[in-house]
Amino acid sequence: MLRALPRALRLRRPWMSPGARGCAAHASTRTPEIQVQALTGPNQGITEILMNRPHARNALGNVFVSELLEALAQLREDQQVRVLLFRSAVKGVFCAGADLKERERMSAAEVGTFVQRLRGLMSEIAAFPAPTIAAMDGFALGGGLELALACDLRIAASSAVMGLIETTRGLLPGAGGTQRLPRCLGVALAKELIFTGRRLNGVQAHELGLVNHAVAQNEEGDAAYHRALALAQEILPQKNPVATRRSYWRDIRRATSGAETREPTSPVPGDPSVC
Repeated sequence: MLRALPRALRLRRPWMSPGARGCAAHASTRTPEIQVQALTGPNQGITEILMNRPHARNALGNVFVSELLEALAQLREDQQVRVLLFRSAVKGVFCAGADLKERERMSAAEVGTFVQRLRGLMSEIAAFPAPTIAAMDGFALGGGLELALACDLRIAASSAVMGLIETTRGLLPGAGGTQRLPRCLGVALAKELIFTGRRLNGVQAHELGLVNHAVAQNEEGDAAYHRALALAQEILPQKNPVATRRSYWRDIRRATSGAETREPTSPVPGDPSVC
């Protein structure tokens, strides 16, 4: 059974750039782009974040980022959350990356502000107290893969497609990908994938160690979600997964304090590139 988390769904009015405020009158009637569900029964302790922006393939726009930041802030204070699972409510896609159409309507200053907020979002996911799992049942490109990389664990359908494809558009990953991909795969391989903008399917990603598990997709298009849920169920019985994660990351930070993980600045003057 699913129990909606009332607090997480009562989101405040999201931050909007001046160029986006013309749509504010419709904000009260639109469907939330981020929905939160706390599972009950034997799955109590598992909370799901559903990304639901079908018209833009879950692209990272201002409203999407605002709602996700607020949901994370509320869930961080919820002691009942023992595992946090990110999934898509849109079939065939996890997250298509930054919303470039929305970005085209922003001024240079607004783009800079948005990039900083996007980086902050990935940092919030990475610092979330409970273990986090990304269930990738479809495309996870650019910022979508960066979101998954910010999670502790990643599950992919074999048919899922992922990659830091920003270089194919004259950009560089700007939301943590250049930091987290080397930690996951090593510096040399991470550079190869970033420089080429190569796309990987779920099986290839698993072979490289980018995802923990790759599973054959089913007719419903949610095979990765079900495997991620099974993994979350394995974590639940542990005495204190939150404390375990905290201790683990403390040791990891010590081990990687001197690693080559600094996020690059804008590759083009005046263009804080992110995709």
